[in-house]
Amino acid sequence: MSASPTKVLAEFGLALDAKDIPQNVMDKAAESILDSVGVCIYAAKLSWSQPVIDYARLNGAGGASTILGTKYKASSPMAALANGALAHGFEMDNLRQPSMGVHAGSTIVPGLLSVADEIGASGRDVLAAFVAANEVMSRIGLASHNTAEKLGFHSPGLTGPFGGAVAAGRLLKLTPTQMINAFGIAGSLCSGLLAFSKAGNGGMVKRLHTGRASESGVLAAKLAAANFEGPNVILEGKYGLFEAFTRDPHMDKLVAGLGSDWETLKIAVKCYAAHVTAHTPVQTLEGLKNEHGFKGDDIAEIAVATNEKALSHHVIREAKDVATAQYSLPIALATASYRDPKDPASFLNDAHKDKGIMDLAQRVAVTLNEESHNNPWATKMRVVLKDGRSFEGKRTDFRGAPSNPMSTDELDAKFLQLTTGLVPDAKGLLKNLRELGKAADIRTVIAGTMP
Repeated sequence: MSASPTKVLAEFGLALDAKDIPQNVMDKAAESILDSVGVCIYAAKLSWSQPVIDYARLNGAGGASTILGTKYKASSPMAALANGALAHGFEMDNLRQPSMGVHAGSTIVPGLLSVADEIGASGRDVLAAFVAANEVMSRIGLASHNTAEKLGFHSPGLTGPFGGAVAAGRLLKLTPTQMINAFGIAGSLCSGLLAFSKAGNGGMVKRLHTGRASESGVLAAKLAAANFEGPNVILEGKYGLFEAFTRDPHMDKLVAGLGSDWETLKIAVKCYAAHVTAHTPVQTLEGLKNEHGFKGDDIAEIAVATNEKALSHHVIREAKDVATAQYSLPIALATASYRDPKDPASFLNDAHKDKGIMDLAQRVAVTLNEESHNNPWATKMRVVLKDGRSFEGKRTDFRGAPSNPMSTDELDAKFLQLTTGLVPDAKGLLKNLRELGKAADIRTVIAGTMP
């Protein structure tokens, strides 16, 4: 690799022109932003969101950036912190599929909107900044090849600061040298450990990983704008991101296809409030339930064959909080057996304290599906009922994945389900977000997110 990938990615992030972005890519960016705003508004009402909102409001006092779903404003880094925690506040945020530790909805959008709100950026500039940031961030995720999470790091906390720095840096009009410095700064702000997944408690901290990533992106860009410096080989250099946080990275993927292979089109939208590893299994179970009419109390056991990531990180049998339960494949399947998984309240209302759900979670057997080596979402399932009957099903993706996208009506329905009653005019806000590219000043749109 001749040119420094840090330099190539930083310069691409600045130079990408909106007119060079295909319309379907811009449309996908708008959908991701719309989806993220809806999720933030919903999460703002949750008890575990309140400490972060209060912290951001108090420590960012006097700022001009909106904490979405609230009546409060804060400085842009503090608003990004709160909005990032909200966007990941209930496992409903959009992300790249197949997963490479890239959550555009909860690491790019929060800081992007915070800075845009602060300076009054146009909707078109916001969309272009999102695309540039996601194209850069996704390639960092691709190069890491998911090895960071095998070492115990939560990948959005590593990739997110770089995406956030590109988004904020574009709006702040950094020079190429300043953007390279922003990358160097962002690398030292990476964080996020998966200890909660093995401890069975403390899952609330998972929300903070994307909050900190969002804050870090804004902080890195603003410090760089003031000519604060960071190492200019933060990705590829000795003790840089890949050496410190990953194993055997695919460095050739860092710059491959820039400006032609649009990673933004690989964003998936969630229809269940559970970790994405549960989505294909839950949809497989839903199909069997609808076809054969059984209920949670009828099930003797569930056998699911899925991917290696689910086996290594998501077979959690006991959970002491909602976030850990949402991270668990057995608990998600047991919840979907007793409740409607498309209703966020099914996961919100203490599924981990429900005796029937937790008893069934102990009877969910998880094994490796060999087909997942070629398709990580390939799922096989066998449900055995207490009366001796058994049913089998299989799926290769889930609704909302790039291979099986939600329709416009489905996306709009999710947004309205999450926001109706929480903002004065949910339908009006939806319309404004659908027409984001036409907004001369993003603040006219963001105002509609306040209760």
